Amino acid sequence: MAGRLAGKRILVTAAGAGIGRATVLMMAAEGAQVIATDVKAELLDALKGVAGIETRRLDVLNDAEVAAVVGAQPLDVLFNCAGWVHQGGIEQCSDADWDLSFNLNVRAQWKTIAAALPGMLERGGGSIINMASMCSSLKGFANRFAYGASKAAVIGLTKSVAIDYVARGIRCNCICPGTVDTPSLGDRINAFADPVEARKMFVARQPMGRLATAEEIAPIAVYLASDESRFATGQPFCVDGGTMI
Repeated sequence: MAGRLAGKRILVTAAGAGIGRATVLMMAAEGAQVIATDVKAELLDALKGVAGIETRRLDVLNDAEVAAVVGAQPLDVLFNCAGWVHQGGIEQCSDADWDLSFNLNVRAQWKTIAAALPGMLERGGGSIINMASMCSSLKGFANRFAYGASKAAVIGLTKSVAIDYVARGIRCNCICPGTVDTPSLGDRINAFADPVEARKMFVARQPMGRLATAEEIAPIAVYLASDESRFATGQPFCVDGGTMI
């Protein structure tokens, strides 16, 4: 029996770990041909040889690489999963912190979308999925100044692309996860003076009393990549364990 994504060619950024990796595996299991990309090529080694998956190194901050890897692919779906979380408020945000937050979280999505769009339009349509966050224009979180601002921009970018291409077969949505137990979160927790208390803090802000797993976020990306979501565009999809209630 064919999967929900049979016949679709999909490119995923930051596919080496966390939500990206979980999504790549789920998409491939649903019959897609997935191009798994990551700036850290070694993280993709575990995906090599998995049916339906090919791997490519991609630095989404490098415009030439984006053009060469994303622009050269006949894509049905683009999943922009790459991102970075700055810890701190406005007083702790340097110019470099702000620039990296917006370059990686927003500008990179602009460039990958711009590279993918011509091929999608030529093929008659496509689905673009961006990684946003509940920490954005939807809700403020302490010590997430640059991150929240950049993810709010992702929601705005998503809606802008959606309205510009709604009549041309292109859909654009974004995912707004709660706190997800990923390797990158583990790195941030371990950077605290007391990692045990830091993990308790992250858990405490989730109404369900636990962190999400990457496998609990991946299904919404599969849905947005599939034809089941063909009437959905321009929307932030919250998968947040009740934080936005």
